[in-house]
Amino acid sequence: MSSPRKGPRIGPLLAGVRRLLLGLIGAQFAIAIGLTLVDSYRRRGKKPKPFPTTAPKEVGVGENQVTTYTYGQDLYDDMLSAIAAAKTQILFETYIWKDDGIGEQFKAALTDAADRGVDVHVIYDAFANLVVPPVFKRFPPGIKVLRYPVYNAGWRFYDLRRYGRNHRKILVVDDVVGFVGGYNIGSAYATEWRDTHVRITGPGVWDLKHAFADFWNLNRHRAVGRRVQPLLLDASAHWTPTIRFHRNVPRQWNFPIRSMYLDAINRATKNIWLTQAYFLPDQDFVDSLKWAARRGVDVRLLLPLKSNHIVADWVSRGYFAQLLESGVRILRFRDAMVHAKTATIDGNWSTVGTANIDRLSLQGNYEINVEFVDPDLALVMEEIFAVDESNSLELTLSEWQARDLHRKFTEYVLGPLRPLL
Repeated sequence: MSSPRKGPRIGPLLAGVRRLLLGLIGAQFAIAIGLTLVDSYRRRGKKPKPFPTTAPKEVGVGENQVTTYTYGQDLYDDMLSAIAAAKTQILFETYIWKDDGIGEQFKAALTDAADRGVDVHVIYDAFANLVVPPVFKRFPPGIKVLRYPVYNAGWRFYDLRRYGRNHRKILVVDDVVGFVGGYNIGSAYATEWRDTHVRITGPGVWDLKHAFADFWNLNRHRAVGRRVQPLLLDASAHWTPTIRFHRNVPRQWNFPIRSMYLDAINRATKNIWLTQAYFLPDQDFVDSLKWAARRGVDVRLLLPLKSNHIVADWVSRGYFAQLLESGVRILRFRDAMVHAKTATIDGNWSTVGTANIDRLSLQGNYEINVEFVDPDLALVMEEIFAVDESNSLELTLSEWQARDLHRKFTEYVLGPLRPLL
């Protein structure tokens, strides 16, 4: 009688696969930590270098006036002036708020406004400010403060809609003037970072105010104090076809900013000029840029030569080969961190906002971008891009293909992290 045939040994095979996966994950984290430590060591004691900027410029966009800012101190001066002139209400929202000279100026200005009877509402993200001393985050009772928590899911740990960070930066004063863009609040951002913000006066301010109010009302149970009232706003009496605000709201599973970009890119016939701090798109987004370049559109992507997140830099490089092979030009900004999240297309369409082109911004965080359809503003954005390009190094396909083996290996190992960033 023949012995029964033995089946494949599944147990050792699964154990081997498990060890392989754990080894790969361990290698990814080891490389990421190593890159971060080495980068931090190299940055020690380095003084920032000057970089070219574009002076604030105001243009009419429909019934609105829009001013662009590319230098933090210019922006902060105008924001603080607006706060100092406030008579009825200030709505202030930020992601990072440093406890340094600039941060103290903003806190003092908001406190002074509350002391003279202005209704002051403040929102900041707790996770982004974990390293800020608790004493700085204490406000006088006259200021209504919403500290968006580090963990917002409560017992609903399974609800992915509750894990987004609040990455927005908004200031609205007296229904008269609004500011929105990429700038956080801190001294380094005033002089050392290249970012982009806009100031809006006119009917568009109402939409920015509603964006603040909707977030406040959705999360006001987190605000300091027991009697924090909702912000009840009258509906805007204006439809502004030249300015639209797009808000990512993870709580409502609503992410229109990615769609806004893809629609504009797919319409392009002349040029697509994007400036991004961190470029970690999904493959469909990459394909849209490639197809645009292949149909003859001048596609340029301006990134920091070295950002403040070295791992994001390495992971983003995994897209460079296919972009360069398709004719997309990649420009790397020197001597400073470029933190802008902007684009301009075909001399008519532009966007400025808080959303990076990565998974966290486009499919995870609370974000806000302004979409402009106006040739005058597009011209200003093209001028800003040209100034930034003058301070950039272009990456060529031959240069990219000639990179050494250890760089290719690092990019390969870190590649699986792309969907997480």
